[in-house]
Amino acid sequence: MPSQRVASLAPPLPPGVAAPMARLIPPDLPPPTLFTAFARNEGLFTFLVETGLIGPTGLLDRRVLPRDLRECIVLRTCVAAGNDYEFNLHVQTISERMGLSPAQIDDVRRPVPDAALWPQPMRAAMRLVDGLVARLAVPDDVFAQCRAHFDEATLIEMTQLVAMYVGVAMQTALIRPAFDTYRSTTPVLARPPAAA
Repeated sequence: MPSQRVASLAPPLPPGVAAPMARLIPPDLPPPTLFTAFARNEGLFTFLVETGLIGPTGLLDRRVLPRDLRECIVLRTCVAAGNDYEFNLHVQTISERMGLSPAQIDDVRRPVPDAALWPQPMRAAMRLVDGLVARLAVPDDVFAQCRAHFDEATLIEMTQLVAMYVGVAMQTALIRPAFDTYRSTTPVLARPPAAA
């Protein structure tokens, strides 16, 4: 991976960053590289934490979506946007706690998810993510499939969550943060390795 372009703040973090960071990260864990680089804009970082847009379980977690659905949408957005960094961060820290199984985490990276691993609503949500990220479009059949499982307010919430994580993909493209290693020394990439 190419070197990081925006340097992370070195510990000890400045007080204006340390306090909001403590609201996000348990004291026994180092903060994610993306957070410490993004916090070079202290005002924006603090604003996002204080408004609740960034929380301990990620962006825009208003506790409206079921945890497993929300995490599925986040990971699928990382896959669709090619955001290996954020995919790796979620997999190493919260994906299983949010209710996804290791098999689902691996499968979310596949172009066509295994129907045996996912309930229909989550498969519909992944189709929604794919259309939104790849084409900024929601085909009528995808909308109809989603609407069979989700009300309009939920679809709006889901779409905003996708948008937030596409924004994260843009920040990682700018910053190019070094991969965090919380559970593994090998990063878990959003795109599975090509078949041999």
